[in-house]
Parts: sequence; structure tokens; C-alpha cells
Amino acid sequence: MTMTILDAIFQGIVQGLTEFLPVSSSGHLSLLQHFTGQGGEAGGSFSIMLHLGTLIAVAIAFWPTIWELIQEAFSMVGDLFRGKLRLKTDNPRRRMIWMLLLALIPLFLVLPLKDFYSSLSEDDSILAEGVCFLITAFLLLLSDRIVKGKKDALEMQPRDAIAVGIAQAIAPLPGVSRSGSTICTGLLMGLSREYAVAFSFILGIPAVLGANLLELKDMMEGSAPLFSLPVLLTGMIVSAVVGLLAIWMVKVLVNSDRFRYFGYYTAVLGVVVIAVALYERISGTTLYQIFS
Repeated sequence: MTMTILDAIFQGIVQGLTEFLPVSSSGHLSLLQHFTGQGGEAGGSFSIMLHLGTLIAVAIAFWPTIWELIQEAFSMVGDLFRGKLRLKTDNPRRRMIWMLLLALIPLFLVLPLKDFYSSLSEDDSILAEGVCFLITAFLLLLSDRIVKGKKDALEMQPRDAIAVGIAQAIAPLPGVSRSGSTICTGLLMGLSREYAVAFSFILGIPAVLGANLLELKDMMEGSAPLFSLPVLLTGMIVSAVVGLLAIWMVKVLVNSDRFRYFGYYTAVLGVVVIAVALYERISGTTLYQIFS
């Protein structure tokens, strides 16, 4: 099917909401594309392009912190050339940069699994999505039961950063929420609510940017589908605007201990999706084929 502007609006709304709400944007987009007959390679490519919109939303929402980190990064480069760069520091922004770099390591280690991750969201089954929704539900419900921590940038330890990084490394699985898994892992490691949210969203910037650069490379080489410029821009703008609203909602929900409601939602959704996937596999037909 040809992607229309109306399709882009719907998918942009889904992307903007689910990228930041702890329910998995990739999983919901995969379901939407599956049930509308727009799955496969084209659906996977368009999903990645929508992430650019949510990347813009993160940059706007956390710009003061991001700008401070950029300035501190330049200062670190200066210290490196002067031979004054040290791992130990009492500068919270510099400490945060070190922790972000540590958290990115697991992501590079799973780069060889890129095609495997893509195959799960681009195949004709939604069974993997259902299982991954249950994983998200488990993390959300588990983090809700722990005593909330108070660690900030200065108190965060390398093992905390690696744990959050591992959570992000498995997040490309369709149905595993990147924001949910990284925020919940941060909370499980004792991070404060505010810092866990900020660290999670800022950590996602290089991951999303890297995925889009790889997709752009595929498009230029002609190995990925191309979409019309109006469709791409519409999807990206809608996902950015809706994403800003979703970020504000996440901050409120984390501070009010309401993440467990999303755990209930993803648990029920996971069971339903698995049931539908098994029905489609047994019957040999999809719901889209039945109702189209």
C-alpha cells in the first residue's frame, strides 16, 4: 500500500505518544502497520524516520541540560589537550557525560543484531511483539514495587550506567519500551525519579540519531524504500508535537508513581497480541485480510 499523509498523521501520533510513554513505540507502530497492511520493509523504514520527530521533541524538552552538556564536552576536549582530563570529577555535568558514554557501550555491542531486530518488526507475525510487551509490563510492575532512590549525576555509579545501557540495547525489540525499560532500570539501580527520566531521554538521542543515519545510508544506496517529502515531513512534525506532550506526561507519571498502570496495559496488550498471533498462524490468514 502507498503511504498517504493521513497514514503519516496517524503513525506520527502513535510514534509521538508511545516513544515516551512506557508502552513501546516500535511495538505499537508494528501492530498498526500489521493491521493496516503496511508492514514489511517499508513500514520499518518509515518507523525509523518518525523517530527524527521525537528526537526533535527531546532536544526541545531538555535543551537547557543538553546545552550544558555540550559546553562541558568542549571543556573536556580542552582538558584532554592540556593533559588535565580525569575520570574522577565533582562536576555533575562532566560526571553525567562519563555515565552517558558508559551507557552507550552495550548499544555498540549489539549493532550486529540490527538485522535481527528489524526482521522481528518487518515479518508477517506479531508473536514477538506480544512477548516483548510482556517483558515491558514486567519491568514496569517491578520498578513500581521498589523504594525510590535518590542518586543524581554525582552519585550514579558505572554499574548503574551499564545496566541502563543494557536496557536500551534490548529496546529495539518491537514491544520493549525504550523509555520504560531505561527509566525503570534507572529506578531499580537507585536513581532519583527526575534524574532517571532526564538520563533516559538524553541517552536516547545518540541511539535514535545513529539509527536514522544508518537508515539514511540504506536509502541513499537504494536498499530502503523512499517516501514522498510531504509524507515524511508530516509524520515527523506530528510525532515531534505529540512527543513534547508525551514527555510532559511521563514526568508527571513518574513523580506520581503511576507507571504501574502502563504495566497493566502492556500486560493485557501482550496477552491479546499473542492470542491474535497464534490465531493468525493457525488459521493461515491475518485480521487485515479478513476485514479488508
